[in-house]
Formats: sequence, structure tokens, C-alpha cells
Amino acid sequence: MSNYFEKLPDFEYVSRLPGAQISDYIKVKNLFKKGVLREDITAEMMFFTKYSIKNNDRPDNVANDFYGDSDLDWLVLTCNNIVNIQDQWPKSQTNWFSYLIDKYDNESNLYSGIHHYETTEVLNQENVVIIPAGLEVESDYTVDYFDNYLKTIITLSPVIAVTNFQFEEKIEDDRREIYLLKPRYLMAVDDDMDEMMTYQKGSAQYLNETLKRADNIRLHGY
Repeated sequence: MSNYFEKLPDFEYVSRLPGAQISDYIKVKNLFKKGVLREDITAEMMFFTKYSIKNNDRPDNVANDFYGDSDLDWLVLTCNNIVNIQDQWPKSQTNWFSYLIDKYDNESNLYSGIHHYETTEVLNQENVVIIPAGLEVESDYTVDYFDNYLKTIITLSPVIAVTNFQFEEKIEDDRREIYLLKPRYLMAVDDDMDEMMTYQKGSAQYLNETLKRADNIRLHGY
């Protein structure tokens, strides 16, 4: 499969460069065209494989490791709805730590500051979940339930503090778990991309299947 930007169709807009003639145009890639996976593909997990991002891997590293083609970095991002690598892709260890110190001012706030409180799992004597783990609650949260074995009401405070570091670490760990389209479906996606990136004859500003041209109002005396 080719590089994502090679698939993008072109767009000509009126040149504003110094010395440009009234009828001069500049050809650029149409970045407003965006490739997406079909809904019937994204709706089925059977088309995907779970993948863990290692260390400081970039999208092109992941694409090369999984598909044997670093040009498929765009597919790695598309499969996971990632549009902003800076905010949605795992940072390198050095950049991540710098980001955390910048966000929380110092190491004391980072490692000792409380971000929020969460529940721990509560089970009754029959191993039925009364309270699941991971619910965000107040620090003084309690739960009452009737214990059939003891024949009494039990009151518990299943609460743990989550530090700023633990909170950020979980976010970063979650970002490392992504899903990738299985290689056997690459040709179908490639065909879909070719169709998505093709201009349809009769559409506004159409010149050919790979080129559109902006209106030049200067030619009409405006």
C-alpha cells in the first residue's frame, strides 16, 4: 500500500505569491479529504488484533513491526481514531516525565498529591459483586449491604486514594493498548481509500478524478 499523502487528491488555489499572474494557481494536497474505515469493519472486533506499543515506538515503528510497512502509520492511527499524536499517542519516558512535572509543578505534587478516590471491589459471601472496583467517589464514601451468612448489615468504606502519578500512569498505559486491522484485510481498505480519495465527476470545482480547482474571482472582475 502507498503512503497516505500519495493517496490524497490535489487542489489548485489561486496563487497569492509575489509576482504571480492573475491566472496562476498553486497545486497542493487536499488535506480536508480524510480516509476512514468502513463502519462494517470498525463494528467488528474480529477484524482487529490487540497490540501493545513498546517503549518509545512511533506509529511508523508500529506499522513496520505489524505490517512490515512503515508507510501504514496512517492506518495505525486511523484504527484507533487518533488525530492528535501529541495528545493521544504514548510519550517517550523523558517527554512524559517532563509533561508531568510541567502539569503538576513538582515531584511532591506528582507523587503525593491526591487526584481522586476510587472504590475497591466488594463481594458478599456468595462472591456477588456489591461494589465494583474503579468507581470515582468521595473520600468518605461508604456502602451498606445485608450479609446473608452473618444475617446482619455490613457497612464498609471501600475507598482508596489515587495519586496524580497513578492517574497519569493509567492513562499512559491505556494509550499503549491499541487495536490494529489484521493484515488480511489490507487490500479491502486500500480499495476503499482509492474510492474515498477520488473526486466524483460533476462535483463542484471538478477537473478530473484527482484534481479540483478553486474559483478565481479575480478573473470575473470581483
